[in-house]
Amino acid sequence: MCGRYFQQRGPASVARYFETVNPLPNFAASWNRAPTQDAMVVRRHPETGLRHLDALRWGLVPRWAKDASGAAKMINARSESVAEKPAFREAFRKRRCLVTADGFYEWRTDGKSKQPYAVALADGAPMALAGLWEGWRAPDGGILRTCTIVTTDANEKLAAMHHRMPVILPRDSWGRWLGEDPAEAEDLLALLRPCPPEMVAAWPVTPRVNKVAENDAGLLARDPLAVAPAGLDDAPPEFAE
Repeated sequence: MCGRYFQQRGPASVARYFETVNPLPNFAASWNRAPTQDAMVVRRHPETGLRHLDALRWGLVPRWAKDASGAAKMINARSESVAEKPAFREAFRKRRCLVTADGFYEWRTDGKSKQPYAVALADGAPMALAGLWEGWRAPDGGILRTCTIVTTDANEKLAAMHHRMPVILPRDSWGRWLGEDPAEAEDLLALLRPCPPEMVAAWPVTPRVNKVAENDAGLLARDPLAVAPAGLDDAPPEFAE
């Protein structure tokens, strides 16, 4: 699954990288972004066809939901059922997006303890996580826009931590996923696969990340007390603007 991630790049940097055109959202850096908080999301505008960068709440609320109380349970959508599950199937057909991140956290169970790890692209580039979004009308008439992150089987490297990982889409697939380029459902589902293990770097980080209130750049430093298995002790990459 993907239950926590980090994004230290600001909206201007993210907008340049993903080539969005709308006014920048007001968005602060976070080294510990959690469910129900806002995510920076790239969507295709339905009228202009251009990419927009928007703030959407993490935790999808289906259009037919009676209330928004179930959002925290909808932070991830499994790739195997995303086209059929009632909560996600319409969004999969019509409202796909890219959830932007610099990396995410995962926890490896070792006996009775859990060691947190940070995962980023080995080259330090921003991640484009496959996502879905929805607009839900609240009883007062307001529109709540929410999103979820699509997950798949973990690749050979990250499987040592957890059996699932978010889908990281390469640049040449963004157009299809966003609806800029024609694609059948089968083509879209084929994109929802684990990235090659050499694309990602993983390293143990401080247990401070377990608390959502902890939110500073020090969370990405390697935990000097951790003993990590081979393949999960990479050097943190340089995150260039």
